[in-house]
Amino acid sequence: MSEQPPPRVRVTGPPRRRADVVRSSGTREIDAETALGEVFMRSLLREQLLLAARVLVALALTLGLLPVLFHVVPSLGEVRVGPLPLAWLLLGVLTYPWLVVLGWFYVRRSEANERDFADLVGTVLPEDDP
Repeated sequence: MSEQPPPRVRVTGPPRRRADVVRSSGTREIDAETALGEVFMRSLLREQLLLAARVLVALALTLGLLPVLFHVVPSLGEVRVGPLPLAWLLLGVLTYPWLVVLGWFYVRRSEANERDFADLVGTVLPEDDP
């Protein structure tokens, strides 16, 4: 006698929040647009803006200054790494992995900021419902 396969389960995505779930007081503050809710939102926006600024500074200091470096030190234009000129290797090949690393860092830190914000909003004020 052959075993029956397990019943099929329909997977539609991550579980969604139910409407009857009590919202945290921090979330209610944000929804009501109170002064405390505004402080919460400003803190998240400030963190995300600082993160974006740090990533842009890293990009400017690495890739943005390479052409300046080659202009200031023209002898670098003559340097070859194997069959490729150093400028081609740095600007044409190594640029893309660096952009991927910066993007990966930005997404990871941005998600961490959002998790921290969700924890903060969910636990800052006690529930005032009986």
